[in-house]
Amino acid sequence: MSHRVGIIPFDIRDNAIAILFVTSQTRGRWVLPKGKIDGDETHIETCHREGFEEAGVKGIVLEDFPITIVVTKQQAGGLSKVPVTYYPFYVLEQSDEWPEKNRRQRHWALIEDASRVAYREDLLPLVNHFQELRPWIKEAAEAQIHQQLEPLTPAL
Repeated sequence: MSHRVGIIPFDIRDNAIAILFVTSQTRGRWVLPKGKIDGDETHIETCHREGFEEAGVKGIVLEDFPITIVVTKQQAGGLSKVPVTYYPFYVLEQSDEWPEKNRRQRHWALIEDASRVAYREDLLPLVNHFQELRPWIKEAAEAQIHQQLEPLTPAL
């Protein structure tokens, strides 16, 4: 069983943070986008691909805050356990059309309510860990946005 990579898609409005969940394809649970690494993809490239394929989102991967947990995966032979490294993913764009739109639903939940949405056995520890890192994640996301919005200044 191979390692997977996933994202914790989130958005910030004032002091509120919300997490975007998608339904799993097999059991219909509220989960977070994840998948196998394709070929020689980096973790960050996998995050961007999975985020768009499963949730229709584009954004910024916060590389400094990876969180690895073990999740339960439905396989042909039954349930198995798989390690997944999730990265906070600051959502900048949400598309109305995406590759898995017909197979998944999306749901935004405020971080305070996310524990009632997340599949408890697997994702509750991840959501709790994300919530503990909230001040640093928010600071890193805002710094990334500020960097992208800085106007180019001509060299003197």
